[in-house]
Amino acid sequence: MEDKNKKDINRRDFIKIVGISAATSTGLLYGCSSKGTSSSSSATGEGEVPTDKMTYRTSPTTGDRVSLLGYGCMRWPLKPAPNGNGEVIDQDAVNGLIDYAIAHGVNYFDTSPAYVQGFSEKATGIALSRHPRDKYYIATKLSNFSPDTWSREASLKMYHKSFADLQVDYIDYMLLHGIGMGGMEALKRRYLDNGMLDFLVKEREAGRIRNLGFSYHGDIEVYDYLLSRHDEFKWDFVQIQLNYVDWKHAKETNTRNTDAEYLYGELHKRGIPSIIMEPLLGGRLSKLNDNLVARLKQRRPESSVASWAFRFAGSFPDILTVLSGMTYIEHLQDNLRTYSPLEPLTDEEKEFLEETAQLMLKYPTIPCNDCKYCMPCPYGLDIPAVLLHYNRCVNEGNVPRNGQDENYAKARRAFLVGYDRSVPKLRQASHCIGCNQCVAHCPQNINIPKELHRIDQFVEQLKQGTL
Repeated sequence: MEDKNKKDINRRDFIKIVGISAATSTGLLYGCSSKGTSSSSSATGEGEVPTDKMTYRTSPTTGDRVSLLGYGCMRWPLKPAPNGNGEVIDQDAVNGLIDYAIAHGVNYFDTSPAYVQGFSEKATGIALSRHPRDKYYIATKLSNFSPDTWSREASLKMYHKSFADLQVDYIDYMLLHGIGMGGMEALKRRYLDNGMLDFLVKEREAGRIRNLGFSYHGDIEVYDYLLSRHDEFKWDFVQIQLNYVDWKHAKETNTRNTDAEYLYGELHKRGIPSIIMEPLLGGRLSKLNDNLVARLKQRRPESSVASWAFRFAGSFPDILTVLSGMTYIEHLQDNLRTYSPLEPLTDEEKEFLEETAQLMLKYPTIPCNDCKYCMPCPYGLDIPAVLLHYNRCVNEGNVPRNGQDENYAKARRAFLVGYDRSVPKLRQASHCIGCNQCVAHCPQNINIPKELHRIDQFVEQLKQGTL
């Protein structure tokens, strides 16, 4: 990753520029289409939400009985800041979501010092501390991405701060965060040369860490290297990206990624349980184009589009929990229905989803997972909102190829109107200067400036009618 320089801004300055929350901007993305699409109207399923039917999996190392639905704390709801400058985490809403999740059987909560601009751990800790400690498992990460946190002193400071913010004296699941990003050199600098991995192993021996693992993005050499040392480090779990597209087609969505079939298989043969991230491929598997939505709804009319992806992820036996970053109660309720209890996929349904994946890959979306690691942009762009608006319009057929397209006028208006609704003008792609600060932070290896410039050129062509 690049060193911070004079172009960087602090969180207070960022909030002044932003003036709109990530959650709000995501909600506004539905403005692309001039009509409600089946992909949005069928976001959640139907029926009661059971309180006593959650599916659980047992950790082979500690015997933890973990809910198959894990709560990802990356996208907590926000509200206007009291001083009027931007937005802050809505603690009351977080408390309510966590209370509801625990009441319905969820006991695994995954956070990080990097989430929600650095405030996720504190908000999560406040909410969970209101419950008995034996009612939940906390997972967090040593998120020492930036070179200024690679020293042993800085990494230790981050580690101890997690305990304070989470209000705990032990952490149930500790992860080396984003292994593979930056290749072997980053692994050495972040965890090996500074002795931090040895330190974390000793912390597990002392009981301050109950399970030690890592999350993986990117360079497969790093993944294979750490697994080759399993006999030495005795990984309790590994977090991987798995969904019905990435199972066999990871490189078709991102050339740097590796098929989940391989990742899971390597863990399975070593007896290491998997924790799953990106079961919806950054939300893309819940926001399919209308034809694919109709295909899924024809098979299970009462079930949400997202439930297919969650059933896929949960159907593998060595998966301990499947993470979902749930900002809204409706999404939490839908996922609870899917896993209370899980109805595993049949072989025929797995083939059906593989066919669906192949159809989806025909649509040229950008592999943005809305993780927001690219934020804040020093020039105020809302990078995820720009990319997600483009993806949504691709899925809805509102990205015309040229002026001769049959629905050109309708698609042109839908894209432009939705763009202005989704992304304030001062935060749109036209303001990207190509500083490249965001590129090193993207787990999906997107050339963000290139994509922003391409989208901006497309927008200008639409405005001028020269496409």
